[in-house]
Amino acid sequence: MGKLKVGILISGRGSNMQALIDSCRSPDAPAEIALVLSNEPTAAGLRRAAEAGIPTRVVHHRDFADRAAFDAALHRALVGAGVEFVCLAGFMRLLTNDFVERWRDRMINIHPSLLPAFPGLNTHARALAAGVRFTGCTVHFVRSEMDTGPIIVQAAVPIRPEDNADSLAARVLEAEHRIYPYALRLVAEGRVTIIGERAIIAGAEAPGETLFNPVP
Repeated sequence: MGKLKVGILISGRGSNMQALIDSCRSPDAPAEIALVLSNEPTAAGLRRAAEAGIPTRVVHHRDFADRAAFDAALHRALVGAGVEFVCLAGFMRLLTNDFVERWRDRMINIHPSLLPAFPGLNTHARALAAGVRFTGCTVHFVRSEMDTGPIIVQAAVPIRPEDNADSLAARVLEAEHRIYPYALRLVAEGRVTIIGERAIIAGAEAPGETLFNPVP
């Protein structure tokens, strides 16, 4: 069985994209990056992908009259590159329901919070304002409603008393770079089954201990 051919959609620097590229360089990686596509012609991630020898493509959203036409062009570009599975990595466009349904259960996203808490933007500032003791990040299958869908992997990041939004974001980003490649590997190995709106992971063990913050 061949490797899963993955397309990555980006809008900016592509740090999570880079984590996926690095993980797919491993000889035993079950996935390979077939295309990096951006809606922004100046996205720094395009250069990073090209330097890694990965095909890139720009589909500029401003070249289209509406979201449906833009999403149709995205779909054509992905299919034309032989993409079988899509990873959103800092892709800052809302996708239409038609596009999401075309790629249903074949498209994942990473979000910088422990969903369903703090969907949307400004997650770190909102977590600090709410006074929660943990935040983190989530890899999930994409659904039409923003930041919803079956959760594959989450990482919890403790909030420190001295944290501000920037310091917290930096630590959460480190966790993102660890869990996104792991989630893609789980999917590519065929270990993820969606039952209802839950993702069941074959052979995975849940942590056996309770986490405390602050530590007693």
